[in-house]
Amino acid sequence: MLLESLLAYAHFVAILSVVVFITSEAALCRVEWLNAAVVRRLARVDLIYLVAALAVLLTGVARTWWGMKGVEWYWQQPLLHLKLTLFVVIAGLSISPTLAFRRWVRQLDADGTLPDATEVRRVRRRVMIQAHIMVLIPLAGSLLARGFWMR
Repeated sequence: MLLESLLAYAHFVAILSVVVFITSEAALCRVEWLNAAVVRRLARVDLIYLVAALAVLLTGVARTWWGMKGVEWYWQQPLLHLKLTLFVVIAGLSISPTLAFRRWVRQLDADGTLPDATEVRRVRRRVMIQAHIMVLIPLAGSLLARGFWMR
C-alpha cells in the first residue's frame, strides 16, 4: 500500500511539473515578450519540460509494473493505450518547438538576431496544441481508475 501511494505521488508530481513547464513555454513564447534572455530561458524551460515528461512516462510505467493492479491488468486496458497514444502525439508535437528554441539560441549566438514574429507565433501555436491535448490524459486516467471501458 505504501509503494502504491509513493508511486502515485511521484507520478502526480511529474505531471504537475509537465503542466508548469508547458505553461511557462506558452507564456514566454510571445512576440511582444521575446528578447535574448527569453530565448535562452525558453531553451532551458523546454529541456526541463523534456525531463519532466520523461519522469511522467517512467513513473507511469512504474505504476503499471509495481502498482497494486499489476502489469497484466493495466496493459490490457484501452484507456491506458489512449493515454500513451496522447502522450506520443504530444511528444511528436514537441519536437518542432524544441528544434526551434535551439535554432533561436544558435541564431542569437551567431548574429544577435531574434526569430521573426511569424515563426514565434507558429511555435507558440504548437505549444498551445500540446497543452490542450494534455488535458485529455488525466481524464482518461480518471476514467481508468474508476473502471470505465475496462476489459
